[in-house]
Amino acid sequence: MDNSDSEIKAVKIKLLFFGSLAESMGQREIEVVLTKGTVISQLLDRFQLSDIVNNGVKVAINGEIIQNHDEIIADSSEVAFLPPFSGG
Repeated sequence: MDNSDSEIKAVKIKLLFFGSLAESMGQREIEVVLTKGTVISQLLDRFQLSDIVNNGVKVAINGEIIQNHDEIIADSSEVAFLPPFSGG
């Protein structure tokens, strides 16, 4: 009997933090394993990042800023959290 269809599949991704976020998280990069099919909103909930995103932090997947937090995170993705930029 083949159990491969019933096994939970996982994806491995990197979380990247920039600027003051890297300081507050204590690190710039974290590798995490997620269940295949995890969406951005679930990632935000799991790591308690929803508040910072609601306060202006942008989320980018593989260098592309996203607005849709229902997007599925693919294996080997880099998910970056970009604080608002200031200056002139």
